[in-house]
Amino acid sequence: MPATDAGPAASIRPLKAREFAQIRQLAYETFGLDLRAGKEALVSARLGKHMRESGCGSFDEYYRHVVEDPTGEALVTLIDALTTNHTSFFREPAHFDFLRASVLPQWKDRRSVAVWSAACSTGEEPYSIAMCLLGELGPFASGMVRILATDISTRVLAQAKRGIYPAERFEGLPSAQFRKFWLRGERDWAGWYRAKKELRALVEFRRLNLLESLSQAGVFPLIFCRNVMIYFDKPTQQQVVQRLGECLEPGGYLFIGHAESLNGIRHGLEYVRPAVYRKASQGEREKGRREPC
Repeated sequence: MPATDAGPAASIRPLKAREFAQIRQLAYETFGLDLRAGKEALVSARLGKHMRESGCGSFDEYYRHVVEDPTGEALVTLIDALTTNHTSFFREPAHFDFLRASVLPQWKDRRSVAVWSAACSTGEEPYSIAMCLLGELGPFASGMVRILATDISTRVLAQAKRGIYPAERFEGLPSAQFRKFWLRGERDWAGWYRAKKELRALVEFRRLNLLESLSQAGVFPLIFCRNVMIYFDKPTQQQVVQRLGECLEPGGYLFIGHAESLNGIRHGLEYVRPAVYRKASQGEREKGRREPC
């Protein structure tokens, strides 16, 4: 998600129009972020620290440093600087209610289930999915469930892989569920909790850019891609939704954020309820083709 505050480096001068245009184009082409005019001071503040740390004396020099870095690490640092990651456990709980009541009953005869948490941020979403599936499917989930959790940011993925969060992140989580899936830290880790092994075992974290080929992700009966497309322009949304649809198996569901909409986007998915879409099954598609106009 785009940065929303200037931070400690706010004293850095705003970018000139040409400098901002360079950064804006790079951000758009590499990870789809649409930095609108008026964000010059904000972008300056977010990048100023990294400009100094890289030993660059100007934004022009820093831009060249980023695009010429053969490791790609400078670009990842820029991405992290321009984005912030707000999430929580069981965010938008209506999705989890629908998952329990309507989706899981359809999976009762499946031998394996794969769920994709795209733009997973610091991991609260995939761990919420894992808790939901373990809670509903019981010990069988350990052998049948795989959750792929991806994000463009290596920084947030590293945090997510650790599975360690401060106590305040669990506010509102039922105590029984909390005790079942989380270990309380002691001594230096007092006030922190770590996901238990059986929870972490269900989730695979991987870096993935939604603007690049998604073929490596696989095909899923359920994809969470929430609260990220709202920051893309329509052409980028179109591109991402089309690719996500290709990663849905027939009859599969796509969950987007409740602040998002697929209005104005060609997607071929069936609207189910707010922020929930479904891909028609093979039989439904064949029936639709046979029906007269």
